[in-house]
Amino acid sequence: MTDPYTAPGLTPGHLGAPVIEPEGAPPGLPYGVEPPDPEQLRTRAACCLSVAGLLGVAMALALTVFVLWPEGKQPAPDFAGGGSGQVQVSVTQGASLTQIGKTLTAKHVVASTRAFTEAAAKSPAGNNIHPGTYTLKERMSAVSALNVLLDPSNANALTVPEGWRSTQVFAAIDSRLGLKPGTARTTAEQHLGELGLPADASGHLEGYLYPATYPVTGDSTALSLLQDMVKEADGNLDGPSVADAATANGVTPYGLLAVASLAQAEADNPEDMAKVARVVYNRLAKKMPLQLDSTINYALGRSTLTTTHDDTRLDSPFNTYAHPGLPPTPIGNPGRDALRAAIHPADGDWLYFVTVQPGDTRFTDSEEQQRKNVDEFNAYRARNSSAQPSASPSP
Repeated sequence: MTDPYTAPGLTPGHLGAPVIEPEGAPPGLPYGVEPPDPEQLRTRAACCLSVAGLLGVAMALALTVFVLWPEGKQPAPDFAGGGSGQVQVSVTQGASLTQIGKTLTAKHVVASTRAFTEAAAKSPAGNNIHPGTYTLKERMSAVSALNVLLDPSNANALTVPEGWRSTQVFAAIDSRLGLKPGTARTTAEQHLGELGLPADASGHLEGYLYPATYPVTGDSTALSLLQDMVKEADGNLDGPSVADAATANGVTPYGLLAVASLAQAEADNPEDMAKVARVVYNRLAKKMPLQLDSTINYALGRSTLTTTHDDTRLDSPFNTYAHPGLPPTPIGNPGRDALRAAIHPADGDWLYFVTVQPGDTRFTDSEEQQRKNVDEFNAYRARNSSAQPSASPSP
């Protein structure tokens, strides 16, 4: 049989001649089609992924701009002018500018919180808004509202200074609300169960009228203000740090409040308050009488800084010369620094202290050194009869 591949006249490329596949070509590819280059395939894939990634980043940026542009770039909604009508707005102790702005917006005083916070940020005194109740108007410009709030004379409020006794707070409430003298005290006695006192206070209000500034509105009453003060005190005394500190120093949380009131009464700066608290704890641990003039002054309802020998024989449970341990209740309403001093007393072995003269309070664990310090105190008092620094405890 004749081999068709060797038959005369049939050569590769002629009609009817078998096609010779190019060398190395994968089977099945048409003649003349080159196989894909693997390197080119990888390059194309990388380009596609890069383009897709760039598109994704661009879309994300566009979305961010779309979402944030109105808030960050467009002017905040704001009213024009001084507004109209009358609105009361209360600013609580420690309120932030954002919180104040939200309150103003909710009461339609300003158009937006951002307009108010931006106006405050541009003002050198923007952070000096005092607690209180302010009378503003509806639809005020943010700057107009801010100017009203920055004037302390516009704040309708009651301020309780650190260390005030309950009798002083009662009188201030009566005066601020225009009530008959004695009304706040009677209210406290008749509504004791409604004040929110903790159980370990055993119905004693002293120590729980927390020093702060409280807004006064047309709806404020003696009871509502007393409740606000107790709530503020409870918030500052509630927590594991108070309980742990009380346990570590051998007192109850209520006892710690009493220590804070002693530190408040006996010292005039945070550093000395922490040292006074340590003296109290050290003497309690050694079962020594506290011998504090401030407790006798409390029992006598006075504020003198000099205690006589007759005073030390006073028949009162607050006489810490005659009775060991802490007084039965706090002797005033301690503020934040005094509470911190009772929770974190200074480290030291002191058992005595005396304020020789203003700004010079000396602490020692030596009875002999205390006598010398007291002699200096007496000499200073003799030279300055109008100045009467305190000396406590006595040796």
